[in-house]
Amino acid sequence: MISPTLPSELKAALDGKLQGFSRSDAAQRSQKISTNYRSGGGSGTIKSDADALAYALARMPATYAAVAASLNALTEIAPGFAPETLLDVGAGPGTASWAAAEAFASLQDFTLLDANATLSRLALELARDSTRLADCRYLPGDANGNLAEASQADLVVASYVIGELSETDQRKLAEAMWAKARHALIVIEPGTPAGTARILALRQQLIAAGAFVAAPCPHEKPCPLVAPDWCHFSQRLPRSQAHRQIKGADVPFEDERFIYVALIRTAPATRAARVLAPPDVGKAEIAAKLCTEQDVELAKVARRDKAAYASARRWRWGDAVLSES
Repeated sequence: MISPTLPSELKAALDGKLQGFSRSDAAQRSQKISTNYRSGGGSGTIKSDADALAYALARMPATYAAVAASLNALTEIAPGFAPETLLDVGAGPGTASWAAAEAFASLQDFTLLDANATLSRLALELARDSTRLADCRYLPGDANGNLAEASQADLVVASYVIGELSETDQRKLAEAMWAKARHALIVIEPGTPAGTARILALRQQLIAAGAFVAAPCPHEKPCPLVAPDWCHFSQRLPRSQAHRQIKGADVPFEDERFIYVALIRTAPATRAARVLAPPDVGKAEIAAKLCTEQDVELAKVARRDKAAYASARRWRWGDAVLSES
């Protein structure tokens, strides 16, 4: 399991770039970029090196935390997975590549694909300070239009990308990414109802193409949750002083809501139920909403069952609950 916080090399690289950079200017730039993303404009607002750095300072910590949690979920279900090659689709400043490098010591080859040359330039500058990513390759261009030029990779990751595309282009990209994924594909999106709908559509499309779900679902059946409920998770991460200033936040932490799906080529040897909400810890019992192979159920663990209760007390939102536990 890897930490949700940025690795020391990446922190140092970002801190180095922050020297002499106005934090109030960074805050204004990141707010403008965030507004554009929410309105469906994607990364088009990021046009200068200052824009790219402001975006990275504001968003890399939370994006990294979500990707790290998703990779941890994959490694828990497929502990023997040891990819050597990575394709980071819509890589931006390289956040997912940094997380994958932390998660898999086996990775030797990193390809970053992104249409925004300014973000890609920052990604390569940050990667120069990494012992693992220094020799990564940047493939310029649009995720749909240029993905064909990329080689197959053991692991393909796309974080916070598909929401920028039309439904037709989302389907095209899903098909193309699965074709490039030799063993596994992970797609991460914001943990909103719309983000979950995109993930579920991609999940259904690729299951029909032969994919198996490693996480978060313990099955390939349709999602059993019914609106207004929706599947998503939350990862808490600490905020540095600079991050608080750029985000205009007072609290020393951030909760990133996200949704993901990890798809693999072969059926997982282990299936795990998934904790779908923060468990309710009471004096007499612990109650937790679990997604199981059969359905969504409210699991209740009585305090008198000491071993099971002790195990359930460790459950957190998003955790896998293996059958032996």
